[in-house]
Amino acid sequence: MAATRGASGRARTRIWDRFSASDPGLIRLMAALRTVGSIVLTLGVLAALHTQVIHLVAGAMGAMVATFAIREKEQPKQAITLALGLVMALVSVSLGALLGRQIVLSDLVFLALIFCAVYARRFGDRGYTIGLFGFQFYFVSLFVHATLPALPQLWLTLAIAFACAAVSRFLLVRQTTAGTLGRLRTAFRARLAQLVAIQIDMFDADPEDLEKVLVDLRRHTARLHEAALMIQGRLGDNPDDAATADVLQRRVADAEITSERLGMLLLNARSAERADTLTLHLPNAPVPAQPATGLGADTTVILRRDLRALHLLITRLGPEHRGTAQNRLRNRLLGYRDEENLPSGPPAVQDVFRGIGEATRAVLGLRIALDGPGDESDDTAEATRSREEFEAEEVSAGSAVEPVEAEQTGLRRRSTRAAFQVSAGSVLAMIGGEFLSDQRWYWAVLTCWVVFLNTSSTGEILVKGYRRLIGTMSGVVCGVVLAGLVGNHTWTAFGLVLLCIFGMFFTAPLSYALMSFFVTSMLGVLYTLLHTYSVSVLILRIEETALGAACGIIAALIVLPVQTDRRTDQLLRTVLLRLGDVASAAVTQLSGGPTADLLDMARDLDTALDDLRRSVQPLTHPFTPLRERRQTARYLVALLESCAYHARSLAATAELVPYSKRIAADPRLAGAGDRIAHNITVLAARVADEQTAGEIESGASIASMLEETDPAALRSGTVTFRVLRHLQRLDEGVMGLARPLDVPLATPEERRARRTAA
Repeated sequence: MAATRGASGRARTRIWDRFSASDPGLIRLMAALRTVGSIVLTLGVLAALHTQVIHLVAGAMGAMVATFAIREKEQPKQAITLALGLVMALVSVSLGALLGRQIVLSDLVFLALIFCAVYARRFGDRGYTIGLFGFQFYFVSLFVHATLPALPQLWLTLAIAFACAAVSRFLLVRQTTAGTLGRLRTAFRARLAQLVAIQIDMFDADPEDLEKVLVDLRRHTARLHEAALMIQGRLGDNPDDAATADVLQRRVADAEITSERLGMLLLNARSAERADTLTLHLPNAPVPAQPATGLGADTTVILRRDLRALHLLITRLGPEHRGTAQNRLRNRLLGYRDEENLPSGPPAVQDVFRGIGEATRAVLGLRIALDGPGDESDDTAEATRSREEFEAEEVSAGSAVEPVEAEQTGLRRRSTRAAFQVSAGSVLAMIGGEFLSDQRWYWAVLTCWVVFLNTSSTGEILVKGYRRLIGTMSGVVCGVVLAGLVGNHTWTAFGLVLLCIFGMFFTAPLSYALMSFFVTSMLGVLYTLLHTYSVSVLILRIEETALGAACGIIAALIVLPVQTDRRTDQLLRTVLLRLGDVASAAVTQLSGGPTADLLDMARDLDTALDDLRRSVQPLTHPFTPLRERRQTARYLVALLESCAYHARSLAATAELVPYSKRIAADPRLAGAGDRIAHNITVLAARVADEQTAGEIESGASIASMLEETDPAALRSGTVTFRVLRHLQRLDEGVMGLARPLDVPLATPEERRARRTAA
């Protein structure tokens, strides 16, 4: 019985880990539950008051908006915004009821609310929320056909909806900064374990299956990076504990870097040639040639055993998983950081064992950062050394100062530009919507509004409009089916509405098309409740959606347009500049120069690269007709991801220089760093202005710097070798960017010839 219960518990843990990894921090689940909870409470209270169906619908919509629109992290700020939002909601629905019969004036007021709602985003999260309340509750008044005699009942309904939203947010589904961060850490651990499991599969895969496994490896590497970015984004929510946040950020970054490096080392060990880092970032990248013979039975068995041991340490990272056996396992893997403990084998295989040792050190650092030092009685010399390194790092934690970037002004400000664009698109949507239906024209306006949310360029708006249309069309089919099933069963209909709302908020960050599908399915059921359902109404929904998306695209093209190319170039330049900052500061510190907060700089680089990935989605979309351009965009992003990986690795190594006994500064690295920094500066200048003259400089292999004077330092596995390898790969990646960016490359011979001629 005990064994059965233990197996059942482990199975539940594995299932929960998979779910936690799929929804880091359970943010999507909490948002969906909070919204559904507020709606259920609202419907329950209104039903007890024998409220009419029309006001039940208004209350449900009000509770939904009052829940999802709040964006602040701190609960006191959320409460203030909710109170101000109620005032805005009452004013907005009152305007809708008052102007209901004055079509022209009503449309003008609606346009003014739309402009103000978008413009208010410049005032931060609260401005965004209050503006959204103004627009959405005017829409609610149109949806339920609010009238002046019904206003008192509608006010009471909205007050109840806001009160229920507050109960759901602050009592039933309470979300604190500490709780979210704790769940994000659990998700990071689960994704880290999944990545190591895929790496084991890659090591065991047959040559013909390697390409398929590499696809999974790329996906899980990207998912781990996403979780790391989410944790880093939440660490700033508690400014009173900056030192602890900085330490945790270091540990998360260490774990991410060492796990990605372990994947590269495993790929190298099983390949006949050294794999390019680009293989882990570029879809359909060439798979390294595989040798005719394997690594040998004994070596394979030992490596597989130690990889599984590392996976076990990660899956049992929580405070409840402590014990002598686990400590012994950890100590054995940490021992691979010492050259004397490495099993015999080719250099590439020994590199894997070293990588396992470094990954184990990162796991130990995560455990200490999350749960404290624990029992040190079983520590070996290597475990003690690792703890001392962690303690030395913590001394310098919490001293970072966040850079403040200059904000654009006037019409160049994103919120101002978007306000004019949305207003212009809404005018077109109103005119066209009235031709399609004088009762449902606001659907076109709502679509025009939505396609501008969280978009920065014309291409992003086009893709979002297309996805909304696809989701709407499939939702219409589902809505027809659900309406036929519901019939006159009111509470069954409300139950289906709640399921659709849960699906809408749970899938919103994953797929805009899925969210649109659930919204349209919900509308089919809602119109059944309101006794206004017909297939023609849902067909009209498709027509109004297509019209709204088209109006949004037209407005984006005509009014203060931001072309996808221009937006992408801006973000590409930002990525290059931050890459140069990280690389220069890391090399400076590695060569004995002043220290800098490299981890924060690396985080800024990752954030900029994440923005660039989103911006190029219209260029890399499968349906884009510009195939060559799509391949170039993918290649550029993959090269930048590869360069960012090497820059992060250099930064992580440089962070250890001030207090590590194994890593010493080497002034000879400065020359290589200067050339890389110069090349990145030239690339950034060319992206900013195509007419800028300049060429990047190639040179001899960076590793050749020390070959003549210190060949032992280049032995595979030494810190010097690792640093030079990252520098070499970073240098190659930067030079690889020259071709797609059309920047000339000057070889040493060409430079000498020009100097001679001069």
